[in-house]
Amino acid sequence: MIVVTGATGQLGRLVVEGLLKKVPAAEVVAAVRDPAKAAEFAARGVQVRRADYEDPASLAAAFAGADKVLLISSSTPGGRLAQHEAVVAAAREAGVGHLAYTSVLAADTTKLSLAPDHKATEEAIRASGVPFTFLRNGWYTENYAQTIAQALAVGSFAGAAGDGRLGAVPRIDFAEAAVEVLTGEGHEGKVYELAGDEPFSYTDLAAAVTAASGTSVTYQDLPVGQYRQILVGAGLPEPVAAMLADADRGIAEGELASTSGDLSRLIGRPTTPLAEAVTALVKN
Repeated sequence: MIVVTGATGQLGRLVVEGLLKKVPAAEVVAAVRDPAKAAEFAARGVQVRRADYEDPASLAAAFAGADKVLLISSSTPGGRLAQHEAVVAAAREAGVGHLAYTSVLAADTTKLSLAPDHKATEEAIRASGVPFTFLRNGWYTENYAQTIAQALAVGSFAGAAGDGRLGAVPRIDFAEAAVEVLTGEGHEGKVYELAGDEPFSYTDLAAAVTAASGTSVTYQDLPVGQYRQILVGAGLPEPVAAMLADADRGIAEGELASTSGDLSRLIGRPTTPLAEAVTALVKN
């Protein structure tokens, strides 16, 4: 039995859909905070179980009989690590045979401000004794959907990434990697650095948007601090603005790209090209 936490989230849904192409629906558990939101999975024969990261009893019930669990990282600011530790404890108590975790690129060495929780979660998983796989996901191209929409309206977008390159690809690529780990063999104890085959700069992103839309779009590079203030001025909470500005700093320093080739090897195909990913975002 394979349990996917956060199964109604953007990544979780794609993972469940991928699993249904490989294993019987009865062997898949969609573990969600609100089971009503997973009605469509239940109608297709997927087991739906309540799993609230804040409710350890629900986690124990959700993991009962599980052979494998995919822990999709929480997005709760300030509370993520405690939530993850509760999941790890429940997996250990349930005797889960394999725990996969969606971490972040180079979690143990990166300077990204969002990395410490991921690093600590990895350490907790190692200490638990549960066989693990770390899926260190890079950036999703969908992260730029709003940026692209705004750029098409005004002709440019700002950032603080300089000429740095990032290996962003669509969520579906990362979902396929998770499905392979959950259904394949020999992944226990592995740490996969997952990013696109062909990293790109923000200037490349602007050119791809221009080509896909027919509207000229340019990239305006700014100092990190100035970019953070612009984000705050646009209405983003300070912590979110700081995280996004720091991510651009990380891109400038090469922290959101990888030459490992792990992602394309796991999914058995080249990662989705930038032009294809951007075209999909422009059309949406």
